[in-house]
Amino acid sequence: MSQETTCAIIGGGPAGMILGLLLARAGVQVTLLEKHGDFLHDFRGDTVHPTTLRLIDELGLWDRFAALGCSQIHQIRLDVAGRNVTVVDFGRLRRQPYPYVAMIPQWDLLNVLAEAAQAEPTFTLRMQTEVTGLLHEDGRVAGVRYQDRDGPGDLRADLTVACDGRMSVARYEAGLRPREIPVNFDVWWFRLPAESATEPTLAPRLGLGRAAVLIPRVGYFQVAYLGLKGTDAQVRARGIEAFRREVVELIPEAADTVAALRNMDDVKHLDVRMNRLRHWSTEGLLCIGDAAHAMSPVGGVGINLAVQDAVAAATRLAEPLRQHRVSRHDLAAVQRRRELPTVVTQSVQRVAHRVLDAILRGEDLRPPAGVGVVLDRAPWLSAIPAYLVGVGARPERAPAFARR
Repeated sequence: MSQETTCAIIGGGPAGMILGLLLARAGVQVTLLEKHGDFLHDFRGDTVHPTTLRLIDELGLWDRFAALGCSQIHQIRLDVAGRNVTVVDFGRLRRQPYPYVAMIPQWDLLNVLAEAAQAEPTFTLRMQTEVTGLLHEDGRVAGVRYQDRDGPGDLRADLTVACDGRMSVARYEAGLRPREIPVNFDVWWFRLPAESATEPTLAPRLGLGRAAVLIPRVGYFQVAYLGLKGTDAQVRARGIEAFRREVVELIPEAADTVAALRNMDDVKHLDVRMNRLRHWSTEGLLCIGDAAHAMSPVGGVGINLAVQDAVAAATRLAEPLRQHRVSRHDLAAVQRRRELPTVVTQSVQRVAHRVLDAILRGEDLRPPAGVGVVLDRAPWLSAIPAYLVGVGARPERAPAFARR
């Protein structure tokens, strides 16, 4: 079975859904293929940053988004030598209409975006449709092969956009190989019941040889537990009792709830990767988001960066797609615009990794009291990390054709 579209998008995550919505509002025929039957998957961090919040407003979706309800993180405070100090203050982002990070399950956000996109006559969402390979014709990518409930099929397209994450099938099939950047830690994700209302925070819990971040959700915490890369087998071999003890040492208030971890199957291992492609595109194919550059979970900026890629791609490619004349030059222009923000963000993450690596090796890197004094006397310094995390290099704005 063979079908045709103008733009085939692989993957219904934030980048794919934003790109599909924007292109559909430009009148481009778009088909988005998502291998799952719904969006109810564990997306772990689930942060929505100020620039993405502004984009949601520009697209006329704010009322629908706000109706979902979310936690808001305005500051990140740390204990520095007994002094409670604000190290990140999103309230200092004066030019952002929403100066905070919203914490909301990503499936809720994706449902809002999918509903808006499906209201556009040129948008088609195909769930339970897994892309299995690429179609090639005359030396270029000419669409995708897929498998859905009715069996295998082909979808021909002027342009295929890979938004299928760091294990991208399309990227691999096109022969695009990323340059790996060494990362010395992994993350173990698990849930702990939340017995009482807790102020949302992204402040890390730091201990000798380990670290954790507690992300509040409705009725539970999503916990990111950080340890040295390559130790998952040892962690599992020690067993659930040992793991529970380590969690309580780092998070004492979890003593009454850690029993919710019944066995190590409740602890999911994430092999943290950081990389980026040298070339984000080939004839007929563009990679964006994690398919082009896998980000570290530090700062939770990966989602924000992927969304910004999608906005830049839609802005640059809408007119060529309407004319069915997308060139390699057009695709390369997307990379030229988004490569610098990617490099800057990954460079900042690598600096943070050096500190984190030392902590995970067991070094005591508690900041001296003088750091707290400086931050108290110069609170404006908290705007610097707020900008890097909440806005980033070269933030994008919704194109005029997509605003409502």
